[in-house]
Amino acid sequence: MLIDLVGWIGSVLVIVAYALNIYKKLDSGSLPYYFMNIVGSSCLIVNTIYHHAFPSTAVNIIWILIAIIALIRKP
Repeated sequence: MLIDLVGWIGSVLVIVAYALNIYKKLDSGSLPYYFMNIVGSSCLIVNTIYHHAFPSTAVNIIWILIAIIALIRKP
């Protein structure tokens, strides 16, 4: 049950970040946007590893790497 809750929290964070960006409430280059994606994807990784959903795990690892690289390159 806890693992599923972590997965739902991750899903909500990633979806809310995307929605806020699409509706111009959160810039895609902002720290909160990166934070929501990194934390959300991290939660999803925990959930997908537990459920042996390795393709989804891989997608979320790549999603985190993209966000981290963007943070590092951010002026």
